[in-house]
Amino acid sequence: MPRNLDIALLRTFDAIVDAGSITGAARLLHLTQAAASLQLKRLESVFRCQLIGRDRRPLRLTPQGERLLAQARRLLRSNDDVWAVMNAPEFAGDVRFGMPSDLVRPYGTPVLRRFGRAHPRVRVSIVCDTTGRLLDMLDRGEIDLTMAVQTDCAQHGETLRTDPLVWAGSRDGDAFRRDPLPIATGDDTCPHRPVALKALAEAGRDWRFICEVSSFEPICATVEADMAVSPMLASTVPDSLRILDDASGLPRLSAFSINLYCRRSAMSEVAEELARHVRAQLSA
Repeated sequence: MPRNLDIALLRTFDAIVDAGSITGAARLLHLTQAAASLQLKRLESVFRCQLIGRDRRPLRLTPQGERLLAQARRLLRSNDDVWAVMNAPEFAGDVRFGMPSDLVRPYGTPVLRRFGRAHPRVRVSIVCDTTGRLLDMLDRGEIDLTMAVQTDCAQHGETLRTDPLVWAGSRDGDAFRRDPLPIATGDDTCPHRPVALKALAEAGRDWRFICEVSSFEPICATVEADMAVSPMLASTVPDSLRILDDASGLPRLSAFSINLYCRRSAMSEVAEELARHVRAQLSA
């Protein structure tokens, strides 16, 4: 017979881990320390095991606690998503969403699918361009929010995740062995381009451009044909390509931030709701 878990107990457990103590979790959850401690004991009673070690500081999870943590956080996210969907207002209207083209497939598609199912009356217009141009559009009020790929993040933005920049090549190709190195990259507004060229210069590697476009698909096609290699965020490398490791002889590249920027004034409720979906997807 299936048994139901108490979400409140899991939330207390998660808060204890985040805060590093029962006292800190009690403050976060607006509980007394005794109440938070009792909820932890109830959860341990449910699973008939100790979840947090009591014998040392700082806080230490037992093996059973480590096993539970990821599952608990997944259940809490699902619970919060259901609550948000069922209690969200019936949004309608238009929202203009900016996105660099390399982020569309790995991040844009799941965000738009989820948002579209939750709010079918909202029309989302996608604007694809390089990060610099998208931020200019945002400042001019031409779009409502945008994702951005940057080496850092401005004060009015928020970093959703970091991702290493890597070299991508054809699965069975040898373009990385050619001299000068053939490169496919974005145009002069592409944030990856100066980082990659600086790394090559420091490594003493000669190079030449094969493809310079602001769209991700032509770059992928050029690399898949083994005409060039390209600097890409690791999470955006399509299955048709491979990440080139140190054995390729190419220099290592730095990490980038995937950031979210919203209009600083007159942000609509529809745009705020889409921003919430973007945050949820990239934090998953």
